[in-house]
Amino acid sequence: MDRIEVNGVGLEVLRIAGPGGRQPIVFLHEGLGSVAMWRDWPARLCAATGRAGIVYSRRGYGQSDPIPDVRGAGRLEPDYMHREAFEVLPALLQALDLQAPVLLGHSDGGSIALLHASRHPQSACVVMAPHVIVEDISVQSIAQAREAYERQGLRERLARFHADVDVAFWQWNDAWLDPRFRDFDIREDCRGIEVPVLAIQGVDDAYGTLRQIEEIAPTRGPFEMAVLPDCGHSPHRDQPEAVTRRIVEFLAGRD
Repeated sequence: MDRIEVNGVGLEVLRIAGPGGRQPIVFLHEGLGSVAMWRDWPARLCAATGRAGIVYSRRGYGQSDPIPDVRGAGRLEPDYMHREAFEVLPALLQALDLQAPVLLGHSDGGSIALLHASRHPQSACVVMAPHVIVEDISVQSIAQAREAYERQGLRERLARFHADVDVAFWQWNDAWLDPRFRDFDIREDCRGIEVPVLAIQGVDDAYGTLRQIEEIAPTRGPFEMAVLPDCGHSPHRDQPEAVTRRIVEFLAGRD
């Protein structure tokens, strides 16, 4: 495990070795995720695709630097995913000397990947259960997560994966439940994506309907969707074999 300083912040980075000749996969985690929460799936996907990989934890997650006063002066603004995509991720890729990797994002990480791909060249973009708009179902589930965190043991379960679990949870939960966040809408950004995009979502996703992938709809680059039965908000955990197979097919023949 490495640490890399990006814009003055120390980020936890895991490098997965792989053969040269193809662009590596950069994994962008969900709103409560981290390097550890991916478990061994990134390594298995990299082996299946014949690519190296980079897995990192955003600020406040995993073992990356925390955010001081996360519910006060450090509270995330509703555009936090835009800032991650347009400011932090480009600096991280530059620090890693990566020019046009494959981006693979889950949930918030999927939204960040789409935003980044709308402005920067990539080899391809794979998103699982991304958010392109805010739906009532999303807000309801995130409100339920707050209840689970405060009263139903979610804090204890998440504490295994984050150095400061309160920072990890509240930066995400407070931002999503901010009334201003209801205006979050990245569909127009998605229209300008030129790189190939694969969007994967489960039919039982409690955090969004299939509109979330249907409305990505880039007008410039190739776009594929995969809708998985018996699958919730985490396709790589609920249907790992099907997801891996679909991504391998999508990346076959690409640099």
